[in-house]
Amino acid sequence: MLSADTLLLSATELSRRIAARDISCVELMQATLARIDALNPRYNAIVSLADADACLAQARERDAQLAAGQRMGWMHGFPLAVKDLSDAAGFPTSRGSPLAPRTPAQADFPQVARMRASGAIVIGKTNTPEFGLGSHTYNPVFGTTLNAWSPQHSAGGSSGGAAVALALGMLPVADGSDMMGSLRNPAAFNNVIGLRPSRGRVPGPAADELFFQQLGIEGPMGRTVEDTARLLCVQAGHDRHSPLSLTDALPSPDALELETDLRGKRIGWLGSLWPELPLEPGLVSLCEKAVQQFGALGCAVEPCTLEVPREQNWQAWLRLRQLLVGGKLATLDANPALREKIKPEARWEIEQSHHLDAASLYEASTYRSNVYRAFVRLFERFDFVVAPTAQLFPFDAQLHWPDAVAGVASDTYHRWMEIVTPFTLAGLPTLNLRAGFGGNGLPMGISLAGPVNADLDVLRAGHAYDRACAWSAMHPPVLGNGA
Repeated sequence: MLSADTLLLSATELSRRIAARDISCVELMQATLARIDALNPRYNAIVSLADADACLAQARERDAQLAAGQRMGWMHGFPLAVKDLSDAAGFPTSRGSPLAPRTPAQADFPQVARMRASGAIVIGKTNTPEFGLGSHTYNPVFGTTLNAWSPQHSAGGSSGGAAVALALGMLPVADGSDMMGSLRNPAAFNNVIGLRPSRGRVPGPAADELFFQQLGIEGPMGRTVEDTARLLCVQAGHDRHSPLSLTDALPSPDALELETDLRGKRIGWLGSLWPELPLEPGLVSLCEKAVQQFGALGCAVEPCTLEVPREQNWQAWLRLRQLLVGGKLATLDANPALREKIKPEARWEIEQSHHLDAASLYEASTYRSNVYRAFVRLFERFDFVVAPTAQLFPFDAQLHWPDAVAGVASDTYHRWMEIVTPFTLAGLPTLNLRAGFGGNGLPMGISLAGPVNADLDVLRAGHAYDRACAWSAMHPPVLGNGA
């Protein structure tokens, strides 16, 4: 059996050691299953776990391939749990809802197929809020996922199970998806890394609506920026079934180079984005201190603001999200017996979508365009912009959602995550980086964003920051000294 420390190696190092046969795939699988058995009952990050014997049998196959000189790819032998909004063949996709069928999926979503092709072994799913709605991972099917640093607090969401599994060493890397910060917020809440890529970088499922779905996107998570970048290289690539997928290819994960010199780069510090946006006391000062690290790396850091009215941004967000969520869940709403079983937040989205018309949606798209243009103006002055990833630190896990931020009441279930919405609306590659810990001992992150399609530039800048900070060496208290 491998030492417990091995499970906290970077995925980059783990991949190298597996390829060199210093670590066997069976040993890694045994240690992973033991870690899950020890911690998952408390934290509830991984659901629909596969049979241990079946997982070990696949690990033995991977070892046999290596012995024959055959390596499938960068993820050869990696245990992988797929976010429970994505199909993985042989596993049910519950979407956290009792209304979802419990029959196993027949095929993989594109990013899952690519991870399998790179050698990953799917061992289960990671928990998510019902239908992925809300940035707090709880649902009536599997219950609540708890924060890796403090199990009394929220893990964030909707990729909360993935973030906690990463932080606790249950997985070397993880996939997730992001509409309203779902790759960024849980990463910030659990002291790991999450990247929302440019739209089309990681193709979505061909069965979904293909043209209006421009807010939700799949992407990678890791314990380091380097690991996250290499996983993106596995997931990314044009797919002819996805008409909005990007055609420019990323390097192979083994060939990726992230070294860069940040001296002379210009960083715009957005702070709260808008002066009136509420943030929990202590959060801005923590993030401002973190941003100073870019200055230490030779960057010029300057405060800035997003020059688009806050209300325009929010109205664009509300209407376009309601279009997508209401449309996708319309069949459930049409059945009175099912409608009453839908979570209240989802029912609210559907009900609001009934009031949409062509004029209001056109206006929302115009407002969204204004958000994009505001970022274009910023990128004429700056290479990258940075903002806090969330508006408050991890909150009580028993809450459904925070009803106020800094004393300002939340008028919707997701208003407390307003800070992430401009980056989604503009389609920017946005990387959560660790900002450290607040006075409450809970993690927080900063979001580093660059121009559309500048994913690798953002990752290279984030990699330099990540290596200069000490936060990646810190592990949740339950792991002791990294064990």
